[in-house]
Amino acid sequence: MTDTGNRLRKQLESANFDPQNYVKQLSQQSDGDRDLQEHRQKIQTLADETAQNLKKNVYKNYRQFIETAKEISYLESEMYQLSHILTEQKSIMESITQALLSTDKDETAKEMLAAFPKETEEVKQRTLTTLLEKVEGCSNIMETPGRYLVYNGDLLEYDADNMSQIQKVHAFLMNDCLLIATWLPNRRGIIKYKYSALYDLESFAIVNVKDNPPMKDMFKILMFPDSRIFQAENSKVKKEWLEILEETKKNKVAKDRHKKEEEVPTSPVRQEVSTNPFDEDDVPLDSEEVVDLSPEWIQELPEDLDVCIAQRDFEGAVDLVDKLGEYLRDEPLSPRVKDLRAKVDERVRQLTEVLVFELSPGRSLRGGPKATRRAVSQLVRLGQSTKACELFLANRAAAVHTAIRQLRIEGATLLYVQKLCNVFFTGLLETAREFETDFAGNAGCYSAFVVWSRSAVTMFVDTFSKQVFDSNENLSTAAECVKLAGEHCRHLGEIGLDLTFILQSLLVKDVKAALQSQKDVIIEATKHRNSEEMWRRMNLMTPEALAKLKDEMRGCGVTTFEQYTGDDCWVNLSYTVVAFTKQLMAFLEEGLKLYFPELHMVFLESLREIILVAMQHVDYSLRCEQEPEKKAFILQNASFLHEIVLPVVERRFQDGVGKPAKQLQDLRKSSRLVRVNPESTMSVV
Repeated sequence: MTDTGNRLRKQLESANFDPQNYVKQLSQQSDGDRDLQEHRQKIQTLADETAQNLKKNVYKNYRQFIETAKEISYLESEMYQLSHILTEQKSIMESITQALLSTDKDETAKEMLAAFPKETEEVKQRTLTTLLEKVEGCSNIMETPGRYLVYNGDLLEYDADNMSQIQKVHAFLMNDCLLIATWLPNRRGIIKYKYSALYDLESFAIVNVKDNPPMKDMFKILMFPDSRIFQAENSKVKKEWLEILEETKKNKVAKDRHKKEEEVPTSPVRQEVSTNPFDEDDVPLDSEEVVDLSPEWIQELPEDLDVCIAQRDFEGAVDLVDKLGEYLRDEPLSPRVKDLRAKVDERVRQLTEVLVFELSPGRSLRGGPKATRRAVSQLVRLGQSTKACELFLANRAAAVHTAIRQLRIEGATLLYVQKLCNVFFTGLLETAREFETDFAGNAGCYSAFVVWSRSAVTMFVDTFSKQVFDSNENLSTAAECVKLAGEHCRHLGEIGLDLTFILQSLLVKDVKAALQSQKDVIIEATKHRNSEEMWRRMNLMTPEALAKLKDEMRGCGVTTFEQYTGDDCWVNLSYTVVAFTKQLMAFLEEGLKLYFPELHMVFLESLREIILVAMQHVDYSLRCEQEPEKKAFILQNASFLHEIVLPVVERRFQDGVGKPAKQLQDLRKSSRLVRVNPESTMSVV
């Protein structure tokens, strides 16, 4: 670049560059259109150089881009699976919480009093005060009345990302919170620890971490959106921490609930309800008299639900359940309400079983995904989204599997693969659209669909590979089949579902084996022709045959082949070199159809090995041949390979892949032809 170009680049790259002032000054300084055109050309040249440098950097880091994309895809799949698992665990934890909260009030209060008598609390408060004197920065911990120590001990904290040890801590579990203190390296008197964090028992969840040696005896504390991992001294201590933490959390929930229930009679709302002008005795109403269960539709609700279930009126049954839930939403659980709810819950269970049976894979699979919409939508309304999602996907998996099994295995592999792709990807597209319609308001179910899609593609690839790769089809047919499957897979991007990487990762093993097998066949065929090589010109006998060969060469990309044709039907090349050229270019085109980024080096090395066999044969023939005429003919064939064929291969590879074939360039440079004089021999360096 000239000095003017360097100055222009520095000026444009400066931090205080102002485009408007720059254009204004340029217009004032220029004499006319010619100066502006020249300046525009300089800026355009600078832009082209910048674009070229950017392209080189992209090529240089191409492998890193591919590996990063793979890692991101793996991580995304794992996050989808984790999200699905967490959704299921959340549902289970909610059901367990509801079961725990429905226990008898008086019994819970008695257990609390028995578990934490007043005398024990006072002793534990004194113990906590003594221990907290050793912790720096927590003097206000004991200001909360009724707080006492439940359990304490040493733990090791680990980093949640890379599982490396961070520090040693001491945990103090109290009846309403958890205090984490770090060890002080330099003790000052009785102070041994330093305050780190204080967590309310309701603000975190306890998760047991599965042992994975050497990482064992660990548990995790989840505080959205953060988490901390601790390691106990041994499995016994870990078990004690988990059990005591869970028990303390349960006791706190029960105690808080008991306090709220004791405060209910004194609330002003209850006083308002108990004042009734039609009440003769002016006595507060009992909770069981607050709810009016006398309407006819409530009295006949259980029987109406039975009728709806028998008549398969699922929508009507769910409407009745929703109506009752709306009516009893804010009402207390009196004995009469409990009895009514028990009857309705039994009908809901029966309705759920019928809907589950409707979605079972054993039912008729005709009608496509829309046939399941009725049962799925009612299960979602009943709060069974997870179950509805599992049954819907299981139903669709059975439908797709049945459709694939019903395909007739045609004699032509490509025809069968066309039908297979149409059946599978059409079914997958319909399933995705129906899933989006049925579960639009349940974001947690989408992770289950992604996992299901991966398993469905795995099933498709198993059938595809058995028909394409296990049946010893030629590489041309296999390439067309893989290309067809890839095109169908990319159509799923219309709905935001990209499974191309999954398809390629499942096919890469079979495609790699097919490429290497075809490479071996070509090398063996080339060696066999080389063994019978006489180094004579080709005589195609008829003009039609010569025209056909020219068309084939033009189709291969060898546009300058006519300069090697002589008078009549003669070709100034040997039969071996022409056959090798056609076979090499066919392998290149088929390999480009099969190309995945993971196969880059395999494909490139296969091309290199095939070309090397032909070049070594030419070099050997030159060194062994003594006749000048034959040496000149061999030299002409070598020039055709080196100057015509190899550049075409490099250019076609770069166009198809998007990056240059450095190994092929190095091979061509290392095999430069050296002619000393017209009668000298040629050497391949």
